[in-house]
Parts: sequence; C-alpha cells; structure tokens
Amino acid sequence: MSHNAIALLMFSSMMVLLLTGKRVFGAIGFVAVASALLLWGDGGSEMAFSSAMKLMKWYPLLTLPLFIYMGYMLSESGLAEDLYRMFHVWMGPVHGGLAIGTIALMVAISAMNGLSVAGMAIGASIALPELLRRGYDKIMVTGVIQAGSSLGILIPPSVVLVLYGMIARQPVGQLWLAGVFPGLLMAGLFILYIAIRCRLQPELGPPLPEEERRQITWPEKLRLLQAGIVPLFIFFSMTGLFLLGYTSLVESSAVGAAAATLAALVKGRLSRKVFEETLRRTLAISCMFMWIILAALCFGAVFDGLGAVRAIETFFLENLGLGSWQVLILMQLSFIIMGMFLDDTAMLVIVAPLYIPLVAALGFDLIWYGVLYTITCQIAYMTPPFGYNLFLMRAMAPPEVSLRDIYVSVTPFVLIMMLALVLVMIFPQLALWLPEWHYAN
Repeated sequence: MSHNAIALLMFSSMMVLLLTGKRVFGAIGFVAVASALLLWGDGGSEMAFSSAMKLMKWYPLLTLPLFIYMGYMLSESGLAEDLYRMFHVWMGPVHGGLAIGTIALMVAISAMNGLSVAGMAIGASIALPELLRRGYDKIMVTGVIQAGSSLGILIPPSVVLVLYGMIARQPVGQLWLAGVFPGLLMAGLFILYIAIRCRLQPELGPPLPEEERRQITWPEKLRLLQAGIVPLFIFFSMTGLFLLGYTSLVESSAVGAAAATLAALVKGRLSRKVFEETLRRTLAISCMFMWIILAALCFGAVFDGLGAVRAIETFFLENLGLGSWQVLILMQLSFIIMGMFLDDTAMLVIVAPLYIPLVAALGFDLIWYGVLYTITCQIAYMTPPFGYNLFLMRAMAPPEVSLRDIYVSVTPFVLIMMLALVLVMIFPQLALWLPEWHYAN
C-alpha cells in the first residue's frame, strides 16, 4: 500500500470513529498509535511517548489552566453580573442599548476569559432573561448573545490561539496581538448592525422606560461605573504588563488568575463553594485540552513520517493546478463544514498536521492564518444545522426560544463575520500591524 493510501486510510478511519460519538482524543489517539505500530512495529510505540514528553516539556502550556481558571473565577463569583448591570444602566436609554451593552459585556468577558463557552453561559444566564423581560425581540437577542460569545476565541487572551500557537509552533504573544484589531472590528460591526436595525425598527430594541430612568440617580450611575474598574484592573495586570514587557506569557497568565481571585476576594464573593467549583471546572477543561493536544501531536508525527503533507501539496498545486489563494479558500470552506459537527479544538487537531505545513509552503504568514482559522471557527460555531453555539444556546435558552428562532437569529451575524473574514484576507495588516509594531519597538 502506498504512503498516500495509508494517509487517506488514517484520515478516513479517524472521521468514522468521530462520527460514532467517541471522545475526540480517543479517536485521534487510537488511529495514531495503531498506525504507528502497524507501520513501524515496536519502534512506533516511541512516537506516542515522544509526543507526550514534548507536550510536558512545553513551558507555555502552563498558560492554559491559568486562563481557564481566570474565566471560571469571574463567572462563578458573579463579577460579570456587576459588569452587565453597569452596561444596562448606561446604555438603557438608547434604542437597542441593552443589546449593544451585551456586545460590550462580551468584549470585556473575552478580554478576561478566552473561552466562548464561558461567554455563552454568562450571556444566556444574565443578559438573555433581562433582554426578553425588557421586550427585546427574542430572535435578535439570541443572535446577539451567540455572536458576542464567539468573540472569546479571538480577543486575547484567547485559549484557541494559545492552542494554535502550540501546534503551529508560533509565538502566542504575536497571535494574541494579531487577534486584537480583527476582534474589535467584528464587535464594532455587530454594534453598528444592532444600532442601525433598532433605529429602523424601534420595536426590536425598546429603550429603558422614562420613569425607570428617573429612578436611577447620578450617584448610583457613577457608583455602577466601579464595576468597570475590575475588568480594567484584571486586563491591565495581565495583558498590559505582558505588552509592556514586564511579564512573560506564562507570568501574565498567573497574574491574571491571581488578579481574578483577588477581585473576587475584595468583592466578598470568594466562598468555598465558588473556589471548589472553579477548580473542578478548570481541572476538567484543562485535562480535556491536554489529552486532545497529546493525540494531535502523535497523529501529526505519524503523518509527517508518511510524507502526507508533501503529497497533499503536490495534489493541490500540481495535479489540480490550483493557485495558493484557491487552496486557502478551500481550507476555510472545509473548516466551516467541519464546524457543523466538531468544536474548534477538534477541528484544529484534525487538520493541523495537514494545513499548517501547507500554509507555510504556500508562502502565507502563519500568524495571519491563525487569525483566519479563528474567525472561520467563529463562523462554523454558528452555522446550521449543527453549529456548536446553536446547541449551547438551545440548552441554555428559556422554553419560548425555539430551535428555529435560534437558527434564524444567527443569519445576519454570520454574514457580518464573513465580511470580517474577507476584510482580514484582503488586508492582512489588520491582523499583522500590531504584532509587527510591538515587536519592532
């Protein structure tokens, strides 16, 4: 059997196992280890061991559990709820103001969190009931929360970009900076869409009633602004010190986790229950990511040994005669299709051994491609029929929000994300200017 046929058999076997509902790391790891043993005998067992050691020795991996801990500490201690109350009061008088405030909340949560799931949980539990109670259109607001929560995987400290950096062997600091402007651009486009639509159709996002606005005094408004100090404190202590060069990547993640814990303590929210729940969730998510990365490294090692990456490059560029941009667009389309069935980590693990070396061979910047991959994951998260965020929203939404409402709600936001993706593809400096400027100084 040729090496190309073996590589195709490995890939198809992995996809079949994934469709059976087995654990992602189990399916990928089993195919990798079984293929290594069949191809190279007892010596193949060293590939899995070598991958495990490579993972354990990679120092930046320490950032993963620390960022996850920080996100869950903010969620479990109720600090995010205080922040939403601030946006609620200050943005309430504007048509669609609470929906705009929800996007602003999601940006703040993303800047302290790095996980889409945590943003979705906060939005669905805090913002959605309040928006529905205020008479906002249920279809629009479910789309707002899904779109806003997706920003968590692009705006630093993005856990997805940390994983991409691990697998692609790219500096995580540069990836974080590359995600800043595209993330803010996307948030700005969301806000612009909400503002224009609620201006044209005021019934979709009614402002806060006049009598309720009168009840909120200026001293209370100013007091609520204190809720914004906590995110600024956490964000500066973590990302700000890192960008100023005072802390390394791992040190900044430790500072962020400590700052979130200190904020919860000062607010009087750090109970034993909150601390235990935060640790339990952090351990569960961190172990899941570790197993998946380990399986990915082993799978990639076997693929490299077969020369499959070179075979795919030859197939696209020589046999099919496609140009580099055509190959890149096909990659992005494949991400969107896979995203209907898999989460972002699984997608990255499956295609990283194939796509990342190919992207480098095509002459594209791997930092820029990391941003393209992340935006495409955001789109895939919200693409029917099986987008990851669609089912998360269905599980968290109240009964009056149907699955049909959720499917319809994401359409305008998916189109906005596609616009952002096209803009970043046409103008790579949207992603590359900030890291180039920072590391040049």
